[in-house]
Amino acid sequence: MEKKDENLFVFDHPLVKHKITHLCDKTTGSKEFHEIVGEIATLMGYEVLKDLKTKDVMIDAPISSFMSPVVAENFTIVPILRAGLGMVEGLRSLYPKARVGHIGLYRDEETLEPHTYYFKLPKEVANGPVLIVDPALATGGSAAAAIKYIKDAGCKDIRLLCLIGAREGVERVHKDHPDVKIYLAKFADAPLNEHGYIVTAFGDAGDRIMGTFS
Repeated sequence: MEKKDENLFVFDHPLVKHKITHLCDKTTGSKEFHEIVGEIATLMGYEVLKDLKTKDVMIDAPISSFMSPVVAENFTIVPILRAGLGMVEGLRSLYPKARVGHIGLYRDEETLEPHTYYFKLPKEVANGPVLIVDPALATGGSAAAAIKYIKDAGCKDIRLLCLIGAREGVERVHKDHPDVKIYLAKFADAPLNEHGYIVTAFGDAGDRIMGTFS
């Protein structure tokens, strides 16, 4: 994982790069696309969560009893609906006790600004890191709005995980929320098209995950 600036981290792992390439291939079917999204989320989560607090507990092993570390804090995964759902199980596979919240946002096709239609978080969301997940960070509007909602819920440790991010999206989040760390599997240094999509990416991730594309 390469640190691009104070709060931007881009993964530089050959397996991640390999899987991102397959996501961007238009011949990759919905089932495989969904599976790969989850696989990349798992690889990313392994690094993003490396600073989770631990504590030592006594365990009884086959030969002896001894103190050994376990995770001492929980974390919350908040997918931006609907595409973010594809990343949830990949992260929960690392720690099945992880909490899950949801935020539903849709983008105005003319202004490209986000509108919220659903928002629900676990009661103890502020106790531990919050991972906001969405496959694409394009204009950054939805991510910035989601972060604001999470902050308003009292959360301090917020991390944004996206598979592919554009410069516009990164700059928007940095501007609105300079304290939030952004983790990308790929940084797409290319301009967005007139519809606000990343041209060197996988198109509409939600449609491809759910099999609703034409």
